[in-house]
Amino acid sequence: MANYTYLTQGGYERLKSELEELKTTGRMEAARAIAEARSQGDLSENAEYDAAKDAQGLLELKISELETVLSSARIIDESQLDASKVAIMSNVTIKNLKTGKEMTYKLVSETEADAKQMKISVTSPIGQGLLGKVKGDVAKVNTPGGALEFEVVDISVG
Repeated sequence: MANYTYLTQGGYERLKSELEELKTTGRMEAARAIAEARSQGDLSENAEYDAAKDAQGLLELKISELETVLSSARIIDESQLDASKVAIMSNVTIKNLKTGKEMTYKLVSETEADAKQMKISVTSPIGQGLLGKVKGDVAKVNTPGGALEFEVVDISVG
């Protein structure tokens, strides 16, 4: 079974832009740092050279990871989504049954998750607990902080 990463068009373009930046500017900066460190003499005792090579390795790893994500990406057309049940790209208003507090989250892929923007991953404990629920359902979610219950108050898309 193939592992797809579901992205919005904006999320796909952002990752593609980041990859291009890393491949061009990032690689040039890494090469410059290595050349500069190499010019400082004996490579066997040159900590700057080792650090520059390590940074280059991490850069290439990040490039490889982004290429993998983009190669398995499926772009979601938000206009085709169904608001009758919670799915990826749904805006979900939930009510914590213990505290009575309401929160609205957008369920997104792991690569687009951003807690500050109230975007949570569908693979997170809360995201997994909410998937497939309809308005009025209660989701029981096991979080690192313990079990929580949320009522699905509203679902929208867009």
